[in-house]
Amino acid sequence: MADDLADNLAGPQFFSTQSTLTIGEIAAMTGAEPRAGADLSHRIRNIAPIDLAGPDDLSFVENVKFVGELATTRAGAVLTTARFEPQAPAHLAVLRVREPYKAFVTVMREFYRSSLRPSSPYGDDGIAPGASVHPTARLAKGVTVDPGAVIGARAEIGAGTIVSANAVIGAQVKIGRDCTIGPNSSVTHSVLGDRVIIHPGCHIGQDGFGYVPTKDGQLKVPQIGRVVLHDDVEIGAGTNVDRGGIRDTVIGAGTKIDNLVQIGHNVTIGKNCIIVAQSGLSGSVTLEDNVVLAARVGIIPHITIGKGAVLAARSTVIRDVPPGEHWGGFPNAKPLKAFFREMVVLERLATPEAKKIVPPAVDQG
Repeated sequence: MADDLADNLAGPQFFSTQSTLTIGEIAAMTGAEPRAGADLSHRIRNIAPIDLAGPDDLSFVENVKFVGELATTRAGAVLTTARFEPQAPAHLAVLRVREPYKAFVTVMREFYRSSLRPSSPYGDDGIAPGASVHPTARLAKGVTVDPGAVIGARAEIGAGTIVSANAVIGAQVKIGRDCTIGPNSSVTHSVLGDRVIIHPGCHIGQDGFGYVPTKDGQLKVPQIGRVVLHDDVEIGAGTNVDRGGIRDTVIGAGTKIDNLVQIGHNVTIGKNCIIVAQSGLSGSVTLEDNVVLAARVGIIPHITIGKGAVLAARSTVIRDVPPGEHWGGFPNAKPLKAFFREMVVLERLATPEAKKIVPPAVDQG
């Protein structure tokens, strides 16, 4: 069994590079400044961590924790900051840049373009055997439908979109161009823009959670809204987005949502937001543009999080958050400075002999 595992580990990689670049081309692409003496014609064929990189690989150092690796790396070129450049040996091709990791990702995207969007697990274009497509559904040229997928009546799907195995697209759903609907996902009562990515096991457009208590039990509230996902939204595996009750649930262009997130009915999320795993947004919450929710944030109904605000991990939000502020805390999130002061006071009350406590850094996931 151990020999089989060793053979598998030595087997094919799931992604392969799609281009090569010279050091000079990388410098131009990233805006980096090469150190004097760097061979700008040397060709880079891959990327790698600083400790594993070889002569044809590009790596980076942005954190002081990895500066020691500069002395022994075999990388063909390294992106790093002016602060760390003096630690690199003279023979190493150094590309000086303000944000090394961002520059590294720019090159990585060029090398591995196919990794940016999930592909069909089945691997064939067109409608596969075993897929069920209603006769009234309209599929543009270049749509891929894998085995077991179901596409309902009058659904419309744009060119280049992939509907993966066992995914369900409900009646009248509209999906734009170059989208990916992951395996075992369902999309109902929804309108999707272009380049939307839905990872495996997501459920989009099901009933919102709405009941009115009566003497005879819970009275279910009809959920007659939709889910609207604008262009370039990406939703992680296992996430659920409920459709609106009397208005739409809307997620703005460029917003990225991690795995295992719950988005309730009537929620409005702005452009380019980040929502990290296990966060939960109750009904009628509003996130304005560029909001960041770290892991396991919980927000009660009808709360507004202002533009550019950041919420620390495990925050519980029970009042509106002003634009641009950093909040955190449980059971009542508040400005981080106030939250940290309270933590210090409580710690000192519990352990009077404790020395000064340094507030922890904000965890953004």
